[in-house]
Amino acid sequence: MFPWRWLALLALIPLALSANAGVKVKLTQKGLDFGRELAVASLQKKLMTITVPDISGKERVKAIGKVRYSVTEMRIVKLGLPSSAIGLVPGTGFSLTITNAFLSLHGKWRVKYLRFIKDSGSFDLSIKSLSITTSISLRSDNMGLPAVAMASCATTLGGVSVKLHGGASWLYNLFHRFIEKEMRSQLQKKLCPLVAESVSSMNQFLKTVNALAPVDRYAEIAYPMVSSPDISSSSIGLNLKGEFYNIGHHMEPPFSPAPFSIPNQEQSMLYIGLSAFTANSASFVYNKAGTLSLNITDDMIPPNSPFRLTTNTFGVLIPQIAKLFPGLMMVLQLKMAKDPLYNIEANQVTVDAKSSLTAYAILANTSLAPLFVLNLDFSVSARVNVVGNKLAGAVTLNQLDMSLGKSYVGDFKVGSLSNIFQIVLKWVVLPTVNVRLKEGFPLPSLGKFNLKNTQLQILKGYIMIGTDLEISG
Repeated sequence: MFPWRWLALLALIPLALSANAGVKVKLTQKGLDFGRELAVASLQKKLMTITVPDISGKERVKAIGKVRYSVTEMRIVKLGLPSSAIGLVPGTGFSLTITNAFLSLHGKWRVKYLRFIKDSGSFDLSIKSLSITTSISLRSDNMGLPAVAMASCATTLGGVSVKLHGGASWLYNLFHRFIEKEMRSQLQKKLCPLVAESVSSMNQFLKTVNALAPVDRYAEIAYPMVSSPDISSSSIGLNLKGEFYNIGHHMEPPFSPAPFSIPNQEQSMLYIGLSAFTANSASFVYNKAGTLSLNITDDMIPPNSPFRLTTNTFGVLIPQIAKLFPGLMMVLQLKMAKDPLYNIEANQVTVDAKSSLTAYAILANTSLAPLFVLNLDFSVSARVNVVGNKLAGAVTLNQLDMSLGKSYVGDFKVGSLSNIFQIVLKWVVLPTVNVRLKEGFPLPSLGKFNLKNTQLQILKGYIMIGTDLEISG
């Protein structure tokens, strides 16, 4: 395979033009050079498979007369591509130039002359100063996936040297005047089609990108391009949707990505910018799926906590509860009143959540008796980091505001419950959230590429990840 694999980041699902991007990706010159090394190594293997058809004919040689000849079993025994360069063609695609290449052929020769004299042997032929110049176009195929194709190819073959094993000296003249010309022609016919095959084979690899990446049993994240790639003279910019969806049910959220741009940086091979839109689309999806709701029971409270989830505990602060429902266990049902909202500012990520919490007493027959409903508005700080090819994180509580939504046990002062519910949030709710956040969410990726040397910056409106690439395994 001709691994223009760094281009495979272009292979995403059908375009939805003119929309803002939730995720942006920029491939730098450093990334292009990484891809060039892989491409040249793969192309060298491909070119080693060149086979040259047998050549035969008859020519008149001075002092010898008419000579019938055949050259057979020719194969490449050595090929080097020591110098190469890759460049971007703005708005179009890529170019790859290979210079100072060389190859050596080994084959067998046979001649017949003066009607009855026959001779045979082997030969080694070396060609120096071989060059290949090719341009590759990027387009969208009929499935909406970007595809690559060779747009043009040119080759030149430099000086040729021949070493014969066996035979007379006049054979050199025969090789140089007639056989060399035919062999040059045959090689030039073979080179560009093999390059085209290598470029075309990359399209199969393009299908390995995580254009629609599974996250868990509730969600998947889509990375389709929302516009054509921005190809400049120094980088490739990709505008990706970067949106979470419920599995099997793609519903657009009631908000859109805000415009943002990745600054020009060259230290890493790749830069990935993830906007608040992507995180908020996750909130929308998980809240719709009901996974942000939580039933909190006493067995979820740490055993060493002096606070227990019982009517006796709450009865100390709200005497009516102890009078009406003495000695019962309780359950708290936490539900989001709105989708949690991510805010990304310079050097900080916060999440604001508005929720309702209903407290129940668990009766002897296991039915639930409502006690009160609280409105909880809380803010958390999020730490984010890259683990493998995923973005992971954790949250800590910043602030909690409470108000009484409804009481079934008479009036009481909500402020008296503040310490209890801070404990509930810190010891139960946020650790539950952090377990999921630790697992992470897939970043745009492809094939067997891994991210390495990652650096993360939190900028206004988005998180930027600078990273190099490596091939796993």
